[in-house]
Amino acid sequence: MTSKVIDGSVLEGGGQILRNAVSLSALLSKPVKIEKIRNGRKPPGLKNQHRTGLELAAQISNAQLTGAKNGSREIEFIPGQIQLPDRFHADSVTAGSITLLSQIGLPLLLFSPTAVGASKLTLLGGTNASNAPQIDYTEHIFIPFMRRFFGVENISLHIKKRGYFPKGGGEVDFKVTPLSEGQKLKSFSLMKRGKVKWIAGISHFAGLPRKIGENMVKGATSRLAQAGFVKGQIDFQGELPAEVLDERRDVPVSIPVQREPDNLTKGAGSGIVLWAELEGGGILGGSAIGSKNIDPEKVGEEAANELLKALDNQGCVDEHLQDQIIMFMALAEGKSEVRCGKDGLALHTKTAIWLAEQLTDAKFDIEEESEGTVVIRCDGIGYTSQPERERDDGDSVKKS
Repeated sequence: MTSKVIDGSVLEGGGQILRNAVSLSALLSKPVKIEKIRNGRKPPGLKNQHRTGLELAAQISNAQLTGAKNGSREIEFIPGQIQLPDRFHADSVTAGSITLLSQIGLPLLLFSPTAVGASKLTLLGGTNASNAPQIDYTEHIFIPFMRRFFGVENISLHIKKRGYFPKGGGEVDFKVTPLSEGQKLKSFSLMKRGKVKWIAGISHFAGLPRKIGENMVKGATSRLAQAGFVKGQIDFQGELPAEVLDERRDVPVSIPVQREPDNLTKGAGSGIVLWAELEGGGILGGSAIGSKNIDPEKVGEEAANELLKALDNQGCVDEHLQDQIIMFMALAEGKSEVRCGKDGLALHTKTAIWLAEQLTDAKFDIEEESEGTVVIRCDGIGYTSQPERERDDGDSVKKS
């Protein structure tokens, strides 16, 4: 079978094209050749974490992978058969994001041609980095969304070690039981926001004084109070419309402080992740990474500002969740729809849609409503995994 050529410089033009392309390639048994990889980046080509992700996808899908060397601008990926359950392992060596590695591995572990038990995926690298969602985002926002809207019940993660930039050294175990034989991802409709039910979060730190974690919480809660989330704070003096204050003043806000044991981290670091649960079922997040050059209260305020921006945008998902669910909307059975807010679609989301339409028969429609919000609708392909297949030459594809 001739490989589908993918231009790696389109739109976002970065690692997301690699991640989504090889995941869909493996699931759909469609070989791909990706050219102009990270063409506009400095330096261009594969970095260590991208190569690690490609190798993980090849490991899970018994694929032939060529050209996957650091600095390479072209790779070819010829998938074999995904055989589950199994135990898989990938190490970025650097502080490369575990969250981004998981975006390659998890879709492949969700589907098996026969009823099987759970697979385990162990990923090593950075758990909390500034250029990717923190692992706590995956745990508290992405995975709950997958359960709630796509019907993926048996997926979980355990943070064994935190890995902060620049040393990395984090370790996360994922446990995934694939959908039952013939089961498909559910389609969904998420169009109504409703009020905020509660705001939760985690302020984590390692190798630093506890005051760091506490001050991140202080900065976040103070900023949220300024925006009307003032339960228990009778001294609120902000200027907000009465209807906004009425909706927000009694919303519970809970952000515990968590010290990571010194023996379970490599180096010092800190971060904070917040999430808001909406009555309509949506989940919005905000986060920030600590730095020795930034006051911890400012770090907490930054996370709160990101969350408030998502709330004010009037969407049901934030910009990070927006692009992560595109692949699953394409694979689901039937029509899915989600309101994404007034700021339009993130570039990562546009890239994910473009790639899904390149590799699947899913059809996407983007609509701007009269109030300015943008809605994504998708007619999914109703994907189910296929039984053991044979290559054109008659030989089953074997793990290299």
